[in-house]
Amino acid sequence: MPKLQGFEFWSQTLGGARHVVAPMVDQSELAWRLLSRRHGAQLCYTPMLHAQVFVRDANYRKENLYCEVCPEDRPLIVQFCANDPEVFVQAALLAQDHCDAIDLNLGCPQMIAKRGHYGAFLQEEWDLLQRMILLAHEKLSVPVTCKIRVFPEIDKTVRYAQMLEKAGCQLLTVHGRTKEQRGPLSGAASWEHIKAVRKAVTIPVFANGNIQCLQDVERCLRDTGVQGVMSAEGNLHNPALFEGRSPAVWELAEEYLDLVRQHPCPLSYVRAHLFKLWHHTLQVHQQLREELAKVKTLEGIAAVSLELKLRCQEEMSRWQGEKPPSDLPFFHWICQPYIRPGPREGSKNAGACSKRALEEEEGSTEVLSKNKQKKQLRNPHKTFDPSLKPKYAKCDQCGNPKGNRCVFNLCRGCCKKRAFRETADCPGHGLLFKTKLEKSLAWKGAQEPQKARPSTPAGFSEVQAVPWP
Repeated sequence: MPKLQGFEFWSQTLGGARHVVAPMVDQSELAWRLLSRRHGAQLCYTPMLHAQVFVRDANYRKENLYCEVCPEDRPLIVQFCANDPEVFVQAALLAQDHCDAIDLNLGCPQMIAKRGHYGAFLQEEWDLLQRMILLAHEKLSVPVTCKIRVFPEIDKTVRYAQMLEKAGCQLLTVHGRTKEQRGPLSGAASWEHIKAVRKAVTIPVFANGNIQCLQDVERCLRDTGVQGVMSAEGNLHNPALFEGRSPAVWELAEEYLDLVRQHPCPLSYVRAHLFKLWHHTLQVHQQLREELAKVKTLEGIAAVSLELKLRCQEEMSRWQGEKPPSDLPFFHWICQPYIRPGPREGSKNAGACSKRALEEEEGSTEVLSKNKQKKQLRNPHKTFDPSLKPKYAKCDQCGNPKGNRCVFNLCRGCCKKRAFRETADCPGHGLLFKTKLEKSLAWKGAQEPQKARPSTPAGFSEVQAVPWP
């Protein structure tokens, strides 16, 4: 049977899905997808998977896709990042029996995508993208789809979308932001770009961006004419978004934790989800925020979530019948959107903090990287203040810290080169080129007298030869 394409694929294989959960790294795992499907999501994507790693690592395939058969988790689209046509197709062939389509990520704007040369940083390489999609379209038994970001110019975005369609893309998701619009610089997504793409192509289009509630979904469908709407952050803060409900946070948190017990995933995923769900409440109960950041077991996370529930229920009895005492549309224990602060607002709150601090993940208790936070948990007295770090004398050659006992006042690398060149010793670095040479010459000198006489084979005594009678 030939594979379905375009609108037939969307209407029959995907069931005409309009409510879509986005591919989210470490956040759209199986347990979360099942929770979202129970509350109105009609189509889910896997997290972005690295095609090259998927091809070479059987454990990576098992953990991210082959873990178990789950009929509830369909229709499902597997998303890969890749920059090589052959590798992309190899990965897709390994995944196609476990999904309904393969998506090529052309929308990731993060620095890791820039360093790896994939995602939105391929959007100028149209020849490469044509070859990748064309080969996948020819080789796969399931359709190939793409998720893109827009260019600042609407006409260039339209030509980009038409190029992908011509190469074989059967469904296009358009995130209405440029690759520069990320983190505190996100701003609003352009539905005008999405609308223009929808009018210019003959394949189904999903819109992504500016979705915080069901009213936004309905307005986006009406204003852009797309076939479906994808949600990422809106879904993370309220998995019941597509139902048009804003339930109490603990209702969805408890349901999610039950699903994790059935379909285990790394604890870091669970912790991140709870930080999103409880985001507004954790601004009130800072101590529990720190406990959630430190706890090391699933049951420990569940205990913190339960304590948050009890405190919220206690507050409910006091605030019943009154308006929220903050600028939030609902009380903090109700699932609701999180509005990301803009660059100006962020700078007011954070002072002269770095860009990294503005983009820090939920769960950070200080303006430190995650690795530094872990080190500080292991050693509470550890400091990362540069002014308190010990000062080291510099190598005379390269400026790296020199060895304290180096006879040349150099670092080990420079010392090794000089000691070798000059056949010298440096006991401070354990380099003994001169000593080893002298020992070698002494050993050779001791061997010279022995070479003057023939040696006797081992196991034979020196006896005079006697003629055979």
